[in-house]
Amino acid sequence: MYKNFPKKRYKNTLKMLKSVCPAPSTVFDLGVTNPFSEIMKQNNYKVYNTNGEDLDEKPNILIPKDVDIVTGFEILEHLVSPYPLLKNLDAKRVLLTVPINLWFANAYKSKTDLRDRHYHEFEPWQFDMLIEKAGWKIVKKEFWKNPSYKIGFRPLLRNLTNRYYAVYAERSKTEYTNYYRGVLNL
Repeated sequence: MYKNFPKKRYKNTLKMLKSVCPAPSTVFDLGVTNPFSEIMKQNNYKVYNTNGEDLDEKPNILIPKDVDIVTGFEILEHLVSPYPLLKNLDAKRVLLTVPINLWFANAYKSKTDLRDRHYHEFEPWQFDMLIEKAGWKIVKKEFWKNPSYKIGFRPLLRNLTNRYYAVYAERSKTEYTNYYRGVLNL
C-alpha cells in the first residue's frame, strides 16, 4: 500500500483519536481495512470499515448502533462530492483528515490505480465550510507536516509547510449559516 509508511502521520492521527475518543471505543472507519485500522485495533479500539463501495454513488451507509465515532482518514479527497456522505452520516461525532492543497505541488494522481487519485485537496477554510454546511460543529483542529528527508527545494518546503488537516466535529444542533469563523480559532 505504501512505499514509505507514514509513521509520523499515523502517530499524530492516533494521538488526536485518543484525545477525542479514548479507547476502548468503537470506530466506524470510512474506507476499506488499511494499516491504520490495524493500529487502532492494537490500541484497544473495535473497528468497522466500509467494504470498498463507491461512497459517491452510495452516500447513505449503514453504521452499527454501537459506534462511538466515525473516522475518515485520507478518504474524502478521493470523492467527487463528499458533501452527501457527510450530510447523511448517522453519527454524533466524526474525526476526519485530508491533505491540504499545496501551492508548490499538484494534486496526487496515481498512474496505476484509478481509485488512488485525489479529486480534491482542500484549503482549510474550504474543508471547514464543507463540514459545517453538512451539519457538523467543528470542535478541534490540528495541522501536520509531511517531512521529506530528501535534498531539494520541494523537500525543504514540505518540512516547513503543513500538509494534513485534521478536524474533530460533532453533529450540530443549529442550521448552517454560511458564517466562516476562520482557521485562526484553533
